[in-house]
Parts: sequence; structure tokens; C-alpha cells
Amino acid sequence: MPNPWTGKGNPYTRKEVIERLRATLERGDAIIAAGAGTGISAKFIERGGADLIIIYNSGRFRMMGHGSTCGMMAYGDANAIAMEIGEYEVLPVVEEVPVICGVHATDPRRRMWHWLGKVKEMGFSGVNNFPTHTIVDGHFRGVLEETGMSVRKEYEMVSLARRMDLFSIVYVGSAEEAVEMAKAGADAIIAHVGTTVGGSIGVKKAVVTWEFTLKRTQEIIQAAGRVRKDILFLCHGGPINTPADAERVLKNTDAVGFVGASSLERMGVEASLTNLTREFKKLKAPAAKAFGKKRRPAAALQSLRR
Repeated sequence: MPNPWTGKGNPYTRKEVIERLRATLERGDAIIAAGAGTGISAKFIERGGADLIIIYNSGRFRMMGHGSTCGMMAYGDANAIAMEIGEYEVLPVVEEVPVICGVHATDPRRRMWHWLGKVKEMGFSGVNNFPTHTIVDGHFRGVLEETGMSVRKEYEMVSLARRMDLFSIVYVGSAEEAVEMAKAGADAIIAHVGTTVGGSIGVKKAVVTWEFTLKRTQEIIQAAGRVRKDILFLCHGGPINTPADAERVLKNTDAVGFVGASSLERMGVEASLTNLTREFKKLKAPAAKAFGKKRRPAAALQSLRR
């Protein structure tokens, strides 16, 4: 049903979000979800036709000119930042596209049922698990798992969201995590293959290959697909930067959509502002050479105009 107060737009029920996304697929189109760190980004992402808008704390850092990995660091309250962006910037300007809230599920200071209630009350139509420990590995991941900040908290958050009628679109980095998210009730699973390449602050050395990208994406899809058949699968990260890159994954895996954060918001701003500024800088000022010199009398200027 439409928003009971405005007649359209957020918040949508879980069922309504799923129906909208399946309608996109029925037309033969890919699902496009986009991260937004500011209201103006969200406003024009909606105008471009995105199916979902996701609010992450990393979006704020991206639009401050820093790498998205800032969102994984202790540079602010991830949950509070996402809520603030949604409340004051994105939800007031997005008219119809479902808006999803990034939730830091392992934050030990929050009762997750209480926080998800606030997310829903604010008018978000779903949740995403970001910051996520699924993209942390090695010794530090082991420490997190052993000290109560396990990725299992993210599975529990998704299970709770399902019971609270919130749509869930979640990041996973492995087939094992995909299986657990499927069991928890995730509606859409994003195969995250690493930090996005390119642009001024994208990774250059920590890059996975295309072979790995396609193989890992399909492994995630197949693993979760054996648990449930109703999950929507999307791709994200690594070398998937441009529309052509996303198309390559869609053609070579069973993914039906793409999630763009840096590749949509940051890259778009970097390219457009750079090029627009260059166009302005091509302008010549005829009066520049006379700057600081004695100016022509007004009468002389009038005669020249005649």
C-alpha cells in the first residue's frame, strides 16, 4: 500500500519493496541500487532511475573526499551517521524510491531490536549490514569473532529485520556467509569482492582479478541459492566500476543487479565536477589585459557600443 500519510513513497513494507524489484526483473532490466552520502546525490540518483537508495556511514566520508574504508574505522558512530543522513538529507528529498538504512549490527552499545524500531519509525524501507565484518579477514577478523563482535550479530540483525517487516539487502564476502544470510532471511544478497577500484581515492594495488570476481560472485549465488530460491543476487566492488563492468558480471554470472556506491556517487562527482570546471576554465576574459589599468570613460564605451 502507499505511504498512509503522503500517499506515496517511503516507508514501504518488505513485500512492497520485493514486488517493485521483481517488476524490474520482469521487464528484463537489471536491479540498480545506489549508495548516497548526501541529499543531492540521492535526489539525482532517483532521477536517474535507481531501484534502491542505500544510506551508509561511508557515504559521508566519500563525499568528504576520503576512501569508503573510513566507514569501517572508529571515526564516528556508524549507526548515528546513517540515521542522520537519512533523516535530514535523503528521506526529505527522495520522492518514491525505497531508501535502505545501513546498520552496524555489531555495535555492542545498541539493543538491535530497539534500533531497528527507530530505523523503521524514521521511514526507511529496509536495512543493509554496513559497516560489515564480512569484508574483514585475517587475524583481526579472528579477534572480532572471539571478542563478541562476530559477524553472527549481522545474521541476527537480518533475522530480526525480517520479523519486523523490513526488507534486507546484505553484503557477504564468501559462500559460507551467503548461506548464513540466506538462513537468516535476507531478501537480497550482494556479492562483495573488495574495495572498488578507480577514481582519486579508489584502491590501485589491493585489486582482485576479473577471474576471481566472476568466480567468487557465482560461488556466493550458488551457495545461497541452495538454501532458498527467492533471493535476489547483486554484485559489487573490486574491478566492477563502470556500467560495462557491471554488464560483464551480469552476463557471466547469475546476478540480476548491481550495487554502486563509489562507482556511482563518488565517480560521478569526480568526473562531472572536473570536466565542468575545465570547461569554465576555457573561458577568456577580454577585459583581463586591461585589469588594473585606467578604465575607458563611460562615454567612450557608449560610442563603441553604437
